[in-house]
Amino acid sequence: MRTTHEIAVAELPRRAKQLLDEGHRLALVAAHHDDSGPRVVYLFLASPPDTRVELHVRLDPARPEVPTLAHLSFPAGRFEREMRDLFGITPLDHPLPRRLVRHFHWPRGWYPMRPDAGPPPAFGEQEGPYPFLAVEGDGVYEIPVGPVHAGLIEPGHFRFSVVGETILKLKARLWFVHKGIEKLFQGRSVTAGLPLAERISGDTAVGHALAYCLAVEEATGTKVPEEAQRARALLLELERVYNHVADLGMLCNDVGHGILNAHAQRVREQLLRLNQEITGHRLLRGGVVPGGSVLRALPDPARLRAIGEDIREIAGLALGHSTVRDRFTGTAILHQAAARQIGCLGYVARASGLADDARISHPFTAYPAGLAVPVQDNGDVLARFLVRAEEIETSLALIGHFAEGPHAPRVVSAPQHAPGTGPRTGVGLVEGWRGTIATRVELAPDGTLARVKPVDPSFFNWPALPVALADTIVPDFPLTNKSFNLSYAGNDL
Repeated sequence: MRTTHEIAVAELPRRAKQLLDEGHRLALVAAHHDDSGPRVVYLFLASPPDTRVELHVRLDPARPEVPTLAHLSFPAGRFEREMRDLFGITPLDHPLPRRLVRHFHWPRGWYPMRPDAGPPPAFGEQEGPYPFLAVEGDGVYEIPVGPVHAGLIEPGHFRFSVVGETILKLKARLWFVHKGIEKLFQGRSVTAGLPLAERISGDTAVGHALAYCLAVEEATGTKVPEEAQRARALLLELERVYNHVADLGMLCNDVGHGILNAHAQRVREQLLRLNQEITGHRLLRGGVVPGGSVLRALPDPARLRAIGEDIREIAGLALGHSTVRDRFTGTAILHQAAARQIGCLGYVARASGLADDARISHPFTAYPAGLAVPVQDNGDVLARFLVRAEEIETSLALIGHFAEGPHAPRVVSAPQHAPGTGPRTGVGLVEGWRGTIATRVELAPDGTLARVKPVDPSFFNWPALPVALADTIVPDFPLTNKSFNLSYAGNDL
């Protein structure tokens, strides 16, 4: 159930605190520019039951300001900095008023999400270099890494303050691939918005497409057949498996066990070919569409069982190897209290003992009773490896559940998208393979997209990486980074 409350600016801190104290979490903050002026939407989630609460705050067009919620919620502080950089809305008394998204070459006073922003201007007066913490102390030195990296990796700058080999502090600087995704959605038809949603983060095509479609369907009052919802759930698990398998292998590779990585990538290739057979695309694009789903085939149960046996053997060999297990154990611990305060999601949170999963807390279809969410509590690289391996088992069981039996989806194309009478706004929540994806949609009177705000779980999890790396040695950074495997593209919208 989603409820909406129009509140005064002065009420915001009190209402937000009340929701947080009641166990809600802040999932999304979306700024808007209506004809009457700026408006900010705060989406809070809780379960059980599935509860979604929106606070809408209208701002003075002459002085677009909101009281900061950073002292109440760490994610709120980051959403506010993003909103200030893109919309020019000031979070008053913010404890960390530095820019987040803006890079130094953006002209002063240019806010790309404002309706009067116009096309991107030429590079203007620079706002100066990013204010990294100065390195001080005997024997302390700096190691800058990136933003351009040696492998097939997106750009991100990591600056280490180190003594000996021990990391004292890490600062990650992102948004080198900021693409203006939210602006690109504006004015598109619902159908034309789908390819953009699928490409927010290429390895999460199903997760982002599904969150987008669920939001659009709520906004338009579209009823989706249960058969199509089951097909969507099946595709979501296929996406989870092929990504987790790749990570199991690459984690082994980062500690020198290349042969296990080779076998994991062999299995991943089998899964990508299976994806191609099921949807016509190796990354499962086109499988989720507004109003339904499109399947060309269903996975063969015997083939999936063989793949599952392969994965179990790879994970068993890794965990049985003393060097691999020793390097994983106790490395880059993210304690539960820190994970909770930061607002971590997905396998990062579950490896630190936080069991939240949108398949249980915000289900879009009927999942089997007693769905097990794998949880570890050590918070180290080993815990993140184990959660992935256990989630693969859960996903394979779910694929079998949704693909077999009397309620299995038929191999049919989706029904024609037939919108009904809806509220013109909608929210989609999906447990993507990295964690919960939240997408909020508002439609214009002509049915085009007025505003789409997607939030990838990486936005929540990136701040946890430097926390986990404190007191870790520099050679363990690649291993730790891969154990988080956060999306640059999903973060740098």
